[in-house]
Formats: sequence, C-alpha cells, structure tokens
Amino acid sequence: MANDRRKSEEHGRSAELIALWALRLKGWRLLARRYKTRGGEVDLIMRRGEVTAFIEVKARRNLDSAVESVTPRQARRIAVAARQFMAEDRRAALQACRFDIVAVTPYHWPRHIENAFEGDG
Repeated sequence: MANDRRKSEEHGRSAELIALWALRLKGWRLLARRYKTRGGEVDLIMRRGEVTAFIEVKARRNLDSAVESVTPRQARRIAVAARQFMAEDRRAALQACRFDIVAVTPYHWPRHIENAFEGDG
C-alpha cells in the first residue's frame, strides 16, 4: 500500500512539473508551488499580467476525468488556501483571481482550463 501511495505521489509531482513548464512557456510566472495552509492546498499559484491563478493539476487518462476529479470539497479547500494567499499577497488581493485546472494526460500537451471551477465549491 505504501508503495502505491509513493508511486501516486511521484506521478503527481511529475504532472505538476509538466504543468508548471507548460504554463511558463505561455508566459505565466510561478508565485508558489504546493502552497499549504491548515484548511487546504493549492498545487500552483501563478501570475500573468493582472491575473493570479490558483491551479489544480490533475493527471488522468483523459481530459473529462481530470476535470470531473475536482470535487466540491476539494474546490472549497483550494479556495481556503487561496484566501490565505491573498491575505499575504497584496497584489493578488487587488487583481483578478481565478481557479484553473491543468489536465495532464498521456501523449498530449497539458490542457489549461481557465475558470474551471468556483472557489466556493
């Protein structure tokens, strides 16, 4: 069981790295990676221009299952962490913020889905 969990963790980390570089190539700048608070976690927090994006990275077999895997509970936990980040980062608090998903699927370029979910779940 521990071996499966470790493999899953490694797979998630590599998907985050793939997503990070794909977004950097699109002009996004990394603000935080695996940002954790007591109430939640955000995989990537990135900024481009006047937009701060709180990004959940999902590695799945296909795009639909990646998008569907963000549950309302998970969306709320991401929103909790996002609020904490905005309390610490004045610029993020003053500009447009949104919740995105980057779907990492086999044999495809990562798919960036903007405004993929509402933070209130």
